[in-house]
Amino acid sequence: MPGTTKSTGATCDLVLAKHTLFIGKAQEKASVFRTEKRRRPDGSRYPWIIRSKTPVHYYVYILDRDFGPLFIKFCSYFPYAAKLCLNGHEWLKRQLTQRDVAYEPLDNGIRSSEDPARVQRIANTLDASKIDAVFRKWLRRLPHPFTAGHRRAGYRYQLSILQAEFALTQVLDRPQTGRCFFEEVIRENLDIGRPDQMQLIFNRRVTRRTPGQFRTRVLTHGVVPSLHVDYKKSKVKQYHKEGQALRTETTINDTYDFEIGRALSNLPALREIGFAANRRLLHVEHLSHDCRIGHDHLDAVTQPVVVQQQRAAGLRVGDRRVHALMHTLCLFALNPTGFRHRDVRTSTAQLLGRLHSAPRWPCSTSASTRGVCAPRRHSPHPDHVAALQRSNVWTPRSPNSCRRPNLLPKKLASTTRNLSAQVT
Repeated sequence: MPGTTKSTGATCDLVLAKHTLFIGKAQEKASVFRTEKRRRPDGSRYPWIIRSKTPVHYYVYILDRDFGPLFIKFCSYFPYAAKLCLNGHEWLKRQLTQRDVAYEPLDNGIRSSEDPARVQRIANTLDASKIDAVFRKWLRRLPHPFTAGHRRAGYRYQLSILQAEFALTQVLDRPQTGRCFFEEVIRENLDIGRPDQMQLIFNRRVTRRTPGQFRTRVLTHGVVPSLHVDYKKSKVKQYHKEGQALRTETTINDTYDFEIGRALSNLPALREIGFAANRRLLHVEHLSHDCRIGHDHLDAVTQPVVVQQQRAAGLRVGDRRVHALMHTLCLFALNPTGFRHRDVRTSTAQLLGRLHSAPRWPCSTSASTRGVCAPRRHSPHPDHVAALQRSNVWTPRSPNSCRRPNLLPKKLASTTRNLSAQVT
């Protein structure tokens, strides 16, 4: 593992141990107390307690059997604070390997697995007791300021939550279009950081007295585009991870933002808040159009298809007649009695500019029927099918035409058939 710490001038020594990989020493900012010698007017010295800002810290990097890579940081000045940093995804990967569960890893996540339900069940078993157990295990093996006599007197470390990150990774089935999709999400959700939106994401009331800046930050220069929103001292980040997945992360830097204590026993409550915020963010976000259409959907529309033993020609998207036909269908979308070929042909001729220039209709009756049936059979989405069914031609004389489903009440439907017969 790399041995460079965040502070400059850090010195490092390798430790030849089975699981301890690296030990680093550095000066870092911290609020601690230390003593210094001062002089009285008569020249005598006396100790004086002052607040220090850059005490020496010791980093111990460890490769644990169950949690994988982690580190523990000790401060060398009173009150000898310690910090444990671990990754739940690394713990999950270790558990899957020990249980012989096949999976495909992703940087700081799981890309795929043959049994995703089992993977989720194993992930849900990570709790405060396991985290506390691994911390106690390494305290017994590593040197730290509290000796055995101190521990017998009741001086010992108690874990609290300084920062907790909860991530939701959604792997895209078409990674090549994921970058375009996420850039569209960023473009159309620049107001996601407004107070009214944060109320929906965190399910908490926001007033003028709520501290913090409510803003939306988009980082695009030299990095993967990412969307950042802030709530008090916590934040939500969303980005396109490794070109394969959409990653949503909620980071809680102060548990009191949600009126919850910092004790490790409060981890289940924070977990519920973090994952709920990830899901609500996805519900609040919106897109004005679906930019995820791929080659398969485009081919399904432009190539001939057979549905219920009826063949439909392909819709040539660049054809003027197809555009005119789709425009005409929108005119009859809310017509409860349907429409006839003559109506479709007249409107299509007007859109094509042939109503007065051509001596005959732009298409025959059979061609009009096939043209209207084609969109319904090509539609890939149930909502599109329902919308096109409401706009299909209904002609009792033609048994091969596309008939509208009988969605009207029985009495009203019979009256409509009688009126249609009279008009015909």
